[in-house]
Amino acid sequence: MFKSPEVCVLPVAGLSTRNLPTTKVLHKGFMTLNNKPVIQYAVNACAEAGIKEIVFIYSDDACKNMFAKYYSPAPELEEHLKAKHKDDLLKSLQEIIPAGMRFSFACQNEPKGNGHAILMAKEIIGKRDFAVMWVDDVYINLHGDGVLKQLCDVYTQKGGIVENIMECPREEMVRYGALIGAKRDGNIVKASGLVEKPKLEEVPSNYASMGPYIIPNEVLDILPEVTKGSNGEINLTDALNLAAIRGMPIYGVLTKGMRFDCGTNVDLQKADIKLSLMNSGELRAYTRNLLDTMDI
Repeated sequence: MFKSPEVCVLPVAGLSTRNLPTTKVLHKGFMTLNNKPVIQYAVNACAEAGIKEIVFIYSDDACKNMFAKYYSPAPELEEHLKAKHKDDLLKSLQEIIPAGMRFSFACQNEPKGNGHAILMAKEIIGKRDFAVMWVDDVYINLHGDGVLKQLCDVYTQKGGIVENIMECPREEMVRYGALIGAKRDGNIVKASGLVEKPKLEEVPSNYASMGPYIIPNEVLDILPEVTKGSNGEINLTDALNLAAIRGMPIYGVLTKGMRFDCGTNVDLQKADIKLSLMNSGELRAYTRNLLDTMDI
């Protein structure tokens, strides 16, 4: 048995150009899905998986301050809501910070890639194994555990590198990391390596590396060895592949859950519709009536 990770790295640096124009002034983590910021879904997933510390990798003080303020207690606001008997709003405010959760910050002051961003958290992580999530990937699972919890369950049994994967058509694999030497057993695919955004004629499998990830601490010592990839950045995928070459097992998990890439405005809207209709009978009735009466 392996110990489930207690810390998760959430990279929140970057310009978020795919979500313009809103992200000209607002970080994409605070765009809302069913009345909650996108970032809250990542933090809640960590809490569900038993993770007690989150490390935000930020790019500048404005970015850091936004997250630090949101994940700080607000006693005056709570007292105001209590005095006004606004119990529902008070409850939503108190649920922002999961019980026992701690927040840390590390700065990535140059855009050198997601692998470089994770390396900035090395001192905070220390000797612990850790998780990594991309905050704009939101997973909705109608039944059972969330995606990160599913990965942690596999990790406690097998160790090694454990990551969420998806099956994609070959022509789409050029957009993702791809598993090399993939051998499937049920919902788990063991791989001998990874390649980042392969050329179409060199795609080794149709299993795409999506994240989140559970990563052994040794990878932090490998990241400084990684050179810039074809995109000119230091990629986490290349570090994981180097770890695999040196004997670390990689397990891809075909998890249960619908993925929405909320780094795009279209998927952000789709996720908002899905979550809103799931959680509101009033909205479901309104939508049915709207579709029946609209000329679309």
